Amino acid sequence: MKTGRIRGTALLITAAALVLAACGSSTPGGGAAGGSATRPADAAGVEKPDLKVAVVPALDSAGFFIALYGGLFAKAGLNVQFIPATSSETAIADQENGSYDITGGNYVSYIQAQAAGRANLDIFAEGSVMEPGDQALYTMPGSPIKDLAGLQGRTVGINAPRNILYLLVASVLAEHGIPVSTVHFRDDIPLPEMADALASGQISAAVLPEPFASDAELKYGAVPLTDLDQGATASFPVQGYVVTKQWASKYPRTLAAFYKALEEGQQVADAHRSEVEKAMEAMPSPLGLTHQTAAVMALDEYPVNSGPVGSVDTIRLQRVVDVMHQFLGFPSSFNIGSMLMAGS
Repeated sequence: MKTGRIRGTALLITAAALVLAACGSSTPGGGAAGGSATRPADAAGVEKPDLKVAVVPALDSAGFFIALYGGLFAKAGLNVQFIPATSSETAIADQENGSYDITGGNYVSYIQAQAAGRANLDIFAEGSVMEPGDQALYTMPGSPIKDLAGLQGRTVGINAPRNILYLLVASVLAEHGIPVSTVHFRDDIPLPEMADALASGQISAAVLPEPFASDAELKYGAVPLTDLDQGATASFPVQGYVVTKQWASKYPRTLAAFYKALEEGQQVADAHRSEVEKAMEAMPSPLGLTHQTAAVMALDEYPVNSGPVGSVDTIRLQRVVDVMHQFLGFPSSFNIGSMLMAGS
């Protein structure tokens, strides 16, 4: 289980102090969406202070939640309304039609949408990189499935078609010489409902990222079949944050303010486990974690980029394209640069 890494000590201490101070004076917004506290009077001249931001409510988004509930977005002059996304696929369509300003989700779905012409996106910040225990295949106690070979002919639950969860399973099956075609996938189960579907027998196994994995273990006694942090997808980049290119051009100061606050949240998330736990517990009902679940969940790595908006690791993102080509038949000719801001 990851306990955090210290990098850029002075910056981290500053960011942590900001969060701790903010947590003592502000509370999450009400309802299912949540939001930052009221904006300061000097709102830094952002063009669009009120933002609708959709992210999948998984641990991959911890940096965002720290920035949200720690008051970092509010300090930057932004009133951020958090909207839980069922999957990255659903969020992309709503982002393209203008319902959402910013979304956070898995790179696989964003890249697929860009290549298919369904979206015109910029990846402006990184969210998470997989660590041991973050994403795993689970079964129920007493299941006849005792190893990966036992998945053949069985149904595995994921939350969307051929997305990051499918890719991770395809990779680990290939690592063990098992054709992915021998496994059935049910790809329409929202992550908050996945453990219930597993426990009720609707599916034989489930791909569960944190914190849904730890919650399933505590609630139903779900048993990990295999960790997905292995083989071709070990330490795999999972989540990033995107805007449409049109939105980025229209609201550059807003994007810069959001990015700065998000990176402060990433710094804290990557070095202070206790702050991740607090942020995940602060999510609105029914998403907020119990203290027990928060205490046992495995953490991601949360990349921190110190440069301007769009300063992402292009080599890391190219790896996503390469693995998609290997296991999804995705075109190797896709140019990841088409989704990155100039100078990144």
